[in-house]
Amino acid sequence: MVKKLKAMADRKNASVNGLFDSALASSVKESAQQIWLAGMGAFAKAQAEGKQVFDALVKEGASLQKKTQTVAEEKFGEVTGRMTSMADDVTAKAGKQWDKLESIFEERTAKALKKLGVPSSKDVQSLVDRIDALQAQVQSRAKATARTATAKAPAKTASVKRAAKKSPVAKKAAKTASRTSA
Repeated sequence: MVKKLKAMADRKNASVNGLFDSALASSVKESAQQIWLAGMGAFAKAQAEGKQVFDALVKEGASLQKKTQTVAEEKFGEVTGRMTSMADDVTAKAGKQWDKLESIFEERTAKALKKLGVPSSKDVQSLVDRIDALQAQVQSRAKATARTATAKAPAKTASVKRAAKKSPVAKKAAKTASRTSA
């Protein structure tokens, strides 16, 4: 008897489960049918209005692109201006530091050369100027001496010739005098 009751209970459960399964299956089938029909309707509508919607989307995209490009160009201009300004500032600061470093180097080098006794460029230039002045003086005196020597030379040679006529010893003295003066 237990076996019979158990078998009856199993049959009842099976029929309830079968009923439940068929209700679930019909619900799923109905939902799938509705989804299919909605897809077909969307496809038909997209075909009918697709060109218009596509053109509207293209216009909106072009408008958006122009706006973003304008904004990007403005931002790029601002950034470029800032970077140029910063670069100019850095260049100016670096130039000042370089000039400062250069002057320090020149001062220290001048001190070291002075300690070693090496004349500075100013000292050398003053010596060059002094040499030029002395050279000019020497040349002017040499010209003056050459003029006086040429004026006295004919008179001297005439007196030597007269003395040579007088005596042979005088001739010898005149020769040695003319040799030493030349």
